Amino acid sequence: MPGRQAAKPRRHRFPWFPWRFPVASLTARILAINILTLAIVVVGFLYLDRYQSDLFETKMAGLAREGALIAGALGESVVPLAGSEKSWLDPDLAGPLVQRLAIPAGTRVRLFDVEGALIVDSLLLPGARVQTKELPPPAGGGALGRAAIAVYDWVVEHLPPRTRVPRQVEPEHARAADFPEAARALEGGTASTIRETEEGLLIAVVALPVQPLRRIQGALMMSSGAEDVARSVRDVRFAILEAFAIALAITVLLTLYLAGTITRPVRRLAEAAERVRAGRGRQVTIPDFTARRDEIGGLSRALRDMTQALWVRMDAIEVFVADVAHEIKNPLSSVRNAVETARRVRDPAQRDKLLDIVAQDVTRLDRLLSEIANASRIDTEMSRAEVKAVDIGALLTMLVEMQRPTVAAEKLRLMLDLADGGPFAVNGVEDRLVQVFQNLLSNARSFSPPGGEIMIQVARADGGIRVDFKDQGPGIAEELHEAVFDRFHTLRPKNESFGAHSGLGLSISRQIIDAHGGAIRCRNRLAPDGAVIGACFTLRLPEAEASA
Repeated sequence: MPGRQAAKPRRHRFPWFPWRFPVASLTARILAINILTLAIVVVGFLYLDRYQSDLFETKMAGLAREGALIAGALGESVVPLAGSEKSWLDPDLAGPLVQRLAIPAGTRVRLFDVEGALIVDSLLLPGARVQTKELPPPAGGGALGRAAIAVYDWVVEHLPPRTRVPRQVEPEHARAADFPEAARALEGGTASTIRETEEGLLIAVVALPVQPLRRIQGALMMSSGAEDVARSVRDVRFAILEAFAIALAITVLLTLYLAGTITRPVRRLAEAAERVRAGRGRQVTIPDFTARRDEIGGLSRALRDMTQALWVRMDAIEVFVADVAHEIKNPLSSVRNAVETARRVRDPAQRDKLLDIVAQDVTRLDRLLSEIANASRIDTEMSRAEVKAVDIGALLTMLVEMQRPTVAAEKLRLMLDLADGGPFAVNGVEDRLVQVFQNLLSNARSFSPPGGEIMIQVARADGGIRVDFKDQGPGIAEELHEAVFDRFHTLRPKNESFGAHSGLGLSISRQIIDAHGGAIRCRNRLAPDGAVIGACFTLRLPEAEASA
């Protein structure tokens, strides 16, 4: 079954635009948070019910004041009934009185008698002024303005549902009972509310009793258009929306700019890291944003350093593998030659010599492979091992006491000098530090002549701990002071058999000291006349901070 081809990623049409990722991208999240924050504030401003209620209350209060004046004046139209103690509102007197009053344009006055019958209606009086309805000014922007108002009306109507006001129904023969406010006024109370006409317009309605001498003679109901309040609220909301539109545009642009300064570098770093992971070779360059003094600059620096360390490690692995192959090839070639020669040799003595050579080479291979395996594990073990404070003064004291009988058997003197008396604490892995000290001590023993002295000195220097391993051997050529730390480099005394050492001891020692943040080097010891009197290996380790 043929494999399915992976779909090629689609390229964005506008590579300069920072918003190239789906909704889950960092840019989209930053933009959504900024817009949501702004929208919450704007929605709060748009919620103007309290402002609208205050305007309605102000309008109804003004209408009530006017009604109180009119009701007081209408008290003069109350006349007594003939032959009775009762009185009644005389329509013939009340009508002309209403006509003479300065009633604001657009206000309708209706008067009901004590029985609830309509006796005066300002719209039906002879010579009444024509009632006009104020129209809103033409919407700016033409069709766009009308569309905006239509959308606004729909939103106000549905999102959220506005408080429904009672509908004002105009019966053909009106009575006070048809109007709850007028009925309340006939009971001696005052009522006011906002109603909606059959045409969908808002009106303010106020009703109050007509009661000269504290006796209710009728009810006065006044109504006036309240669409100016709705228009006022709409104008305020439109002004807020205009400010919101400007703020939204600025927010979007600034957010895209800010997100671009974050997401674009991060995307470039991610793409470069992906190319490195895919093994595109050294031509992959991590973008350099180290000039930025922020987290992006720190991330760029870390990725560049990590990539450089990765290439250094890969180079070291390649060199290590090549060196191992070369070192293993020599004893294998020797074993192969000895075995092939042994097949043709008839002399048992010669054959035994060849078998001895094979045995030596096998032993050499075994030692070589063991030390190679040990060297390859050092980095991993150092990264996993628990680092703790180690007193290298006490460590060297114990090591010297253990090695002193062996050194004495070789007719050598082993001395330890702790300059300041200690302790000499460093942060490290004790087993690996012991391995370094044993390697350096073994190296000094190998080159020291009979009767020679090996001196180990420990002292504080340059804010750290310094350890010197001094011998009285022939010294090391100056051009080999660094080469002795190379892998598989051997420089052994003439009395030692070939292949007795793998050449990894000093290389492993430097590897361990480097992992501890220290350094190791070698030099020759010189007499006052300049003659070489031995070699000195010096290692420096950072001193551990004293615990509280």
